[in-house]
Amino acid sequence: MREPQTVGSLGPSAFANLMAGIAHRPQIQPGPVDDAPNPDEPGHPEYHRNRRADWALKRWATTTPPRYRRADATLPDVQQWADRAAADPETAGSLLLTGTTGTGKTHEAYGALRRIAAAGPHVYEIVATTAADMYGLLRPKGSDRGTEEELRRLCRVPLLLLDDLGSAKASEWTEEVTYRLINERYNACRPSIYTSNLPADSRDEHGHRQGPDLTTVLGERIVSRLSEDTHVIAMTGRDRRRGAAA
Repeated sequence: MREPQTVGSLGPSAFANLMAGIAHRPQIQPGPVDDAPNPDEPGHPEYHRNRRADWALKRWATTTPPRYRRADATLPDVQQWADRAAADPETAGSLLLTGTTGTGKTHEAYGALRRIAAAGPHVYEIVATTAADMYGLLRPKGSDRGTEEELRRLCRVPLLLLDDLGSAKASEWTEEVTYRLINERYNACRPSIYTSNLPADSRDEHGHRQGPDLTTVLGERIVSRLSEDTHVIAMTGRDRRRGAAA
């Protein structure tokens, strides 16, 4: 007597034939699965770089005077220095922009700070001040923090812009303060941007000075320190401020 067959089931021979057919079918390989995040998703390096850049640019805008908030670094040498400072601050050295009044030194300086911020550095803390304001801050009763504390802050900030270097009346005190600042930042490999209306060196081919320069105003010690790791860019051209006023 035959055993009853369950409706919808396969007998042993039919099941074996079915499995044999499946085994001989072409195998379909699964496609690649991209588990990596997109650039606009957390976890992707570009996403986090953009977040750092947004934060740094806000810090830059807060520090920058309204007149320079549209500043861009336009000179190739300034752009290259800013890129080095963003990539590796300890090896970038410092930047000195020299030139007469109105040649765009301060504009380029703030543009360089902006370019560094836009690169999305891991650390972005800046102080931007003029030499005259710095000396005023460091004089007795110039700050509630005290002279030494203010000087330490300027020495230790990761990125410093000191505008109009050499414009203040020279004295033993200003020379000492300036030397301590530049020497400390030099030793700590912290990048700085300096601007000055004075040339770094006014001597001609015969060694004769053609006028005041940073050496005569700041002293040999300071200029010697600057010369060791500072990229000097002499800016020329007409006074842009007068042209704009006209």
